[in-house]
Amino acid sequence: MKLCLPDGTTAIGRSFGAQVEARGEVVFHTGMVGYVEALTDPSYRGQILVLTYPLIGNYGVPADGMESDRIQVQGLVVSRYAKTYSHHAAVRSLGDWLSASGVPAIEGVDTRRLVQTLRSHGTMQGALLADDRDPQAGLVDAPGIAMRDAVGLVSPQSIVELPGGDGPTILLIDTGAKESIVRSLQVRGAKVIRAGASTSWEPYLSRVDGVLLGNGPGDPRDQGPLIERLRKILDLRLPTFGICLGHQLLARCLGADTFKLPFGHRSHNQPVLEVGTQRAFITSQNHGYAVDEKTLPGDVLPWFVNLNDGTNEGIRHRSQPFFSVQFHPEAASGPRDTAFLFDEFLRMVTSLRRPRP
Repeated sequence: MKLCLPDGTTAIGRSFGAQVEARGEVVFHTGMVGYVEALTDPSYRGQILVLTYPLIGNYGVPADGMESDRIQVQGLVVSRYAKTYSHHAAVRSLGDWLSASGVPAIEGVDTRRLVQTLRSHGTMQGALLADDRDPQAGLVDAPGIAMRDAVGLVSPQSIVELPGGDGPTILLIDTGAKESIVRSLQVRGAKVIRAGASTSWEPYLSRVDGVLLGNGPGDPRDQGPLIERLRKILDLRLPTFGICLGHQLLARCLGADTFKLPFGHRSHNQPVLEVGTQRAFITSQNHGYAVDEKTLPGDVLPWFVNLNDGTNEGIRHRSQPFFSVQFHPEAASGPRDTAFLFDEFLRMVTSLRRPRP
């Protein structure tokens, strides 16, 4: 099997997943661990994931701890696959899991050279194809999805009230939110109402104490109708916290613009600086778009900045209870330096909690 890119790059490897073809945006992740969490992260929907760590699969796949109920990537590319795994929680191999899920994967690829190509030319569409397939044909007709439809594919079509403690009630607008975001709220005693982006969640606004805008795949510019609906939350001045895609959506609600990064930020070691305090944090990230800080309105302040490329990593409103971050404070996997942001959000929610009618 082989990975083909439109610039003529072909990486020939050995298949260890499903024997099917796939097409998608080729992106890379530089984390040393966390392949289970990455593969089940809905933000990767429609993408072919390249993992740069040289040994993948060595701790197998556990029965739980996933970030969604399925593998989300279109395909997987690694340098070396460890067929023999060892971990007390593992129940099967990575290859068996991929095969059962219908997801193709190849090993034996020079992933560092592949990443150099993606960094030089930017993120590209690619295809995992059979060895005898014409690359140009496969780049057109191999199975794939339109990224503008990705949120609709990962967002639930229902509204579910989840169990929680005695804390505030939070409405999670789910555009592909990771399970760890839900767990991060629940472990702090919050009750969570999880609503798919296209569901009728507006009637719940009178019942909740705050809103969390979760992560998800795709270009925030494709979410115009959702952004118009989200502005109703801001009109009510409900405390609102955005993460990843939720950060971009909140920024666009407030009047800022977003843009596509050349090759995105996908790793566990992204350093960010808190504006004003000069405190630095190491963060887990997975995004291909960023907020254009130059377009922020005067009542919205930059909060965090990426120390690698200077892009915006967070915003706060000067006078209203709205803030968001581009990185993932829930980690899963990765460093938990910024998990305190969930505490800060819930403190803000509690301080502004409205009496129930």
